[in-house]
Amino acid sequence: MKNWMKSWSALLAMLLLVLSLAACGGDATPKQSAPAPTDQGQKSETPDVADNAKTAYPLTVKDATGEEMTFEKAPAKVVSLSPSETEKLFALGLDEQIVGVSEVDDYPEAAKAKPKMGGYEMDVEAIIASGADVVFTAAMNEQNIQKLRGLGVKLFVNDPKTIAEVMDNIKLVGEITDRQAEAQGIVDQMQKELDSVKQAVKSVRAEEKKKVYVEFSPGWTVGKGTYMDEMLNLSNAVNVAADTEGWFEVSEEKIIAENPDVILYSGNVVDESTKKNAGPVDQRAQRLGSDRGREKR
Repeated sequence: MKNWMKSWSALLAMLLLVLSLAACGGDATPKQSAPAPTDQGQKSETPDVADNAKTAYPLTVKDATGEEMTFEKAPAKVVSLSPSETEKLFALGLDEQIVGVSEVDDYPEAAKAKPKMGGYEMDVEAIIASGADVVFTAAMNEQNIQKLRGLGVKLFVNDPKTIAEVMDNIKLVGEITDRQAEAQGIVDQMQKELDSVKQAVKSVRAEEKKKVYVEFSPGWTVGKGTYMDEMLNLSNAVNVAADTEGWFEVSEEKIIAENPDVILYSGNVVDESTKKNAGPVDQRAQRLGSDRGREKR
């Protein structure tokens, strides 16, 4: 459920959209954009990693469940069971090492050609047959975790809750796969983009903040205690679902009552009942009956 955005860049573009709407403040002429931060202001606070940085094996690490595992060498075969992990692994340059992805993975384009390990129902036989040295996944239910581990699968679960944890997790996966320099490069770029967002919101007044409703899957939204809510706060937007924690199913009545200025959703979400992209969101927006403008991403 959590992996509704295809890329970090898409997420930042969405936030910049919210910022541009806030900056307009209803005026016909948008305000001048804040200048881009200098290179010095964009640099990550984390120390630079040398281009030739290598992981020292054996490497012992813990995943989000507290499971401790040791890697004797860089994994030669890896599998991803969730879109966020797939994008992360490709971004680290592990195309040749990736021997399987989930059926819902379609980004980057190369992911479509990879063997499929199941979708919302994982294909245990395919996972085992892949011969993966490690299987990466976002948070999954305890029953599936124990099932795979009981079959001898080295399952590494990632479940970052904040932006800082997302960055730390990228660096951890980079260390496991001996892609430390690539991981640091990704984190540095993320930090630059975050700094750009922070710079852009400096002039946004409280009365200019836009109320935002995010729908990442039909009827599901994101509340406080998540990196998505954190990013909305960083963008000086108001998350209309911030009174609830985590990722949860929301009622139409609540959305109507909150009357958001902006509705954001992933265009690749498919409603299984209609087989149309983002159909429920379009219908929901029509039913809200508000005369406020709505932006869709």
